[in-house]
Amino acid sequence: MISSQERIIYCTNPGCTNPINPMGNSRLCASCQTPLIHRYIWATGEHQVIRPGELIKDRYEVITSQIWLDIQPGQLPDIPEELPKAIIPYLRLSSDRSLPQVYGFADDILLLENVPIDETGNLYPAIADAWEQATPVRQVYWLWQIIQLWQPLSEFKVALSLLFPDNLRVQGWCVRLLELYESEQPSLQQLGECWKPIVAVAKPAVAQPLQKIVDSMCAGEIELSAIATQLNQLLLSSAAQLPLNLKVAGATDSGSQLKQNEDTCYPIAFGDSDDPLLPRLSIVCDGIGGHEGGEVASQLAVQSLKLQIRALLAEVAQQTELVSPELLQQQLEASLRVVNNVICACNDDQKRQGRERMATTVVMAVQVPQQVEITPGSYSQNTHELYLASVGDSRAYWITPNYCQLLTVDDDVASREVRYARSLYRKALQRPDAYSLTQALGTKDGEFLRFVIQRFILEEDGILLLCSDGLSDNNLVENHWQEYALPVLKGEISPEDAAYNWINLANQKNGHDNISVVLTHCRVSPEYLVAVTPSLPPANVIEETSSEPQPELTDSSQALLDLDIPSAEAPAVSATPTEVTKPRRGKVWVLLSGMLALLVGSTMGLFAWSQLNPQGFQQTCRQLPQKVQQLCPPGK
Repeated sequence: MISSQERIIYCTNPGCTNPINPMGNSRLCASCQTPLIHRYIWATGEHQVIRPGELIKDRYEVITSQIWLDIQPGQLPDIPEELPKAIIPYLRLSSDRSLPQVYGFADDILLLENVPIDETGNLYPAIADAWEQATPVRQVYWLWQIIQLWQPLSEFKVALSLLFPDNLRVQGWCVRLLELYESEQPSLQQLGECWKPIVAVAKPAVAQPLQKIVDSMCAGEIELSAIATQLNQLLLSSAAQLPLNLKVAGATDSGSQLKQNEDTCYPIAFGDSDDPLLPRLSIVCDGIGGHEGGEVASQLAVQSLKLQIRALLAEVAQQTELVSPELLQQQLEASLRVVNNVICACNDDQKRQGRERMATTVVMAVQVPQQVEITPGSYSQNTHELYLASVGDSRAYWITPNYCQLLTVDDDVASREVRYARSLYRKALQRPDAYSLTQALGTKDGEFLRFVIQRFILEEDGILLLCSDGLSDNNLVENHWQEYALPVLKGEISPEDAAYNWINLANQKNGHDNISVVLTHCRVSPEYLVAVTPSLPPANVIEETSSEPQPELTDSSQALLDLDIPSAEAPAVSATPTEVTKPRRGKVWVLLSGMLALLVGSTMGLFAWSQLNPQGFQQTCRQLPQKVQQLCPPGK
């Protein structure tokens, strides 16, 4: 029996027979063992002083006057039928996970979730409070993130939010905002004045260039694009002086309740250790469309992306000047559009309509080794720069010893309704189609797809976890990251073993869907690492033969068969890594080869990297089989 004096929290399982739990150290419901959700929210707006311990509307326990704990997180919060105009910026900017999201209302009090509050109900530190303890790289990285937020927040007249020091909180590498303030557009001079106090105590390694930037801002002598360019140069040159060690491992499984695996990931067990893309590239694709549909789409996406990323990285490595984040993002987006249109063309050729059309989600991470000058006359390719692209509901998480951050936003109906300012997220989740995908590669022409390409700097030890929804469903990653990720960070188990452990967990707790996991262990700790700056070898063309009978192919498809485009069926994952069966070569590789011919001849921008170096592009084309060379765009 729980007394009225005890703090309680309700289980979110609607079938739980005794959902009331005492607040304590237990993470599970005492009755049904469902993980308990401790959802801390931020209360903003005009309200009377509220004392800690009070219970608001019989569900919100006051921790501080503005930090409240929802003790009934399974219940829908109060939401008005007509949404106030004041919350529109929150909704329209909801794709940025560094910004708060509207949770609901308590009378006139606006309640925000996804706020910088830790698992114990404490605010993360303000940027000014954490500044002097931060590394030089992190100091520059925080300022660069603020500049990246300036334009989107300005579009909705909430850029003033970036000028309040207490409103800017930092969770490790990430700058996060407590709330949004609407006002007339502030100036860059005002932002420079806000930066003055912290830049004055910046680390010596970056103090002088930061001071020059701030002086130019305060004098009104510099534009936003120039600030971003100068900060980016300083950020990459500072990060390049840190060591970097990457270890990547992946695995995929059909799931305990299914026989067919439509997922594809890169890399997987028994991969080629000499692959020049490793460990810089990781991909997870979740196919849609059934056997010979979803599995074809996911394999086609992975194999074609590997081909393009290999060429892109080779070209970037030859550049003598830094390629801007904007250009790299554009080129990754162009590559995804090409893959999408190839899958669409395959659907059209096979006359697939409606739900018969094959498609795939994708989440992809690319670590780009650019050459950067770290000191006068001294260069390094160790820029620590990573790009993350996603379409659909496959996810990416960043995990450190202290926290687990979801980096992506699902492309589903619930998220779309929020982004279009038609609903709050918690209400949108009540829709029967809330988790239905709104886009995936292959569903529609590439020009109508909305891509999210994010850029990160690897400046702390952590794990980048990519996964399909077979793992992420039911908040498995959020609920179990400590027990499954921390052993890797401590060096107690390998990334390979961790990947299998995650899959085994998903089979135990979910099992209703295919499961794919790719994790990259990123280490920058200088005490046990040395800088890693491997160069990418030129693309090799490997002739491959097969004893299986082949269908009659077009000239372009037959020529593509000469390329090294293997396609392997994913290994089944059992209770232990030693019980994994080796991959078997599937018949889909014939279709992949034919469809990849479309990639080479696409006018949508395959080899978008050719914009960087047209001569290098033509040189690479000449390395391809003769029939494929004919499909390359002519040189100028």
